[in-house]
Order: sequence, then C-alpha cells, then structure tokens
Amino acid sequence: MLRLNCFFQAKKGQYERALEAAIALVAKSQHHAGCIAYDCFESATRPDVFCIIETWADQASLDAHSQTPEFKEYVGIINECGEMKIEIMEK
Repeated sequence: MLRLNCFFQAKKGQYERALEAAIALVAKSQHHAGCIAYDCFESATRPDVFCIIETWADQASLDAHSQTPEFKEYVGIINECGEMKIEIMEK
C-alpha cells in the first residue's frame, strides 16, 4: 500500500483555481482502480495551502492513475498555480 501526501502552496491569486482543479481531480481519482482513499484538505492556518492525501493498493495502480487524462490535466493546472511537494510512504 502507498500513501501520498501532496502539499500545495499557491502563487498569489491562484489558490481558488488550484483548489477547483484539486477537487475535480479527487472526484475522478476516487473511482480509479486500486484507489483506497483520495481526498483534499485545506489548511486551517495558511490560506494559500491545501493537501491532497492519496492511498493506493500498489505502485501499479498509482502508475496507471498518473497516466490518465484527468490526472495530466488537473495536475498541470495545479502546477501552473503554485508549488507542490510530495511525500510517499509505503506500508
């Protein structure tokens, strides 16, 4: 099982656009094969930060997810809007 914590910090004026893309990505990704959990959380202390937390059954499921059109589209938008840092943990 893999857990990803994807922390995002928005450029000035780009938070809402990035968050909308993240929410759309979550809605699609929750239905991908091998997805155990996928959600987005906003920071309670920093108005320019959110985090996407993903749990995948295995690396193959995560790899397939990252090749989907919606992943490429929405992650592309998110990356245009700020900086994302990813932590990957295996169990």
